[in-house]
Amino acid sequence: MFKKLMARAGIGAAKVDTQLEKLEFQPGETVAGKVVVQGGEVEQEIEQITIFLMTEALREVDDKKVKETVKLEQYRVSGEFVIAAKETKEIPFSIDIPTHTPATLNRLPLWFETGLDIPMALDAEDRDYIKVSVHPHIDTVLQAVERELGFRLKKVEMEHSRRHGYVQEFEFLPGGEFRGYLDELELIFFLDHQGLRVLLQVDRKARGLGGLFAEALEMDETNIQLYFSKEDLQSGSATVARELGRTIREHAK
Repeated sequence: MFKKLMARAGIGAAKVDTQLEKLEFQPGETVAGKVVVQGGEVEQEIEQITIFLMTEALREVDDKKVKETVKLEQYRVSGEFVIAAKETKEIPFSIDIPTHTPATLNRLPLWFETGLDIPMALDAEDRDYIKVSVHPHIDTVLQAVERELGFRLKKVEMEHSRRHGYVQEFEFLPGGEFRGYLDELELIFFLDHQGLRVLLQVDRKARGLGGLFAEALEMDETNIQLYFSKEDLQSGSATVARELGRTIREHAK
């Protein structure tokens, strides 16, 4: 009885270890691996095993930006089962990373967190950090901005938006023909099956927390938007840069 009580408190309870076949992925890629459950000092009932895709993002709270832990996706990889004392169970799984998963740029942490749902006990957790590359469609636009138009990437952050949830914001300093022409350029991307929607904020004057771009995320009529189809993006960064450059010149006057 004493061991069962201790297990409920997390002492001598079952442990979980998620083992991934690799740690670097592309958006939309399938993740394969297994969850290894090691029984503790007593038999325990496991209601389910869930894997969460997690990151960190900034949210404005009382005129301050605070960092919070964010759940991007969750996957149930097992139903109910019993793990005997000292028993080892291996549960294979295959899950898909969402296409809109943020890239792990600027030290953005991204990880899988695995939890055992144990009745009347503390949940055992396991954390595995991964790397996710920039989606090819987004990478084409980034190449257009940096290589073709001469901007320099300054900052990449995950931010909260009441309208869109959590978005990855790319902030650039101007170069080339735009040096001295505007203060900065900010981009946010939204992928769909046909292509890529790009939200832009140019020459931001507001310097308060959140700024105009955060406000623009709540109101479609104030957004500067471009849409690139798959065909547009496949034509290369130079083609994308022409449309981006025209839009930036038009709205930075």
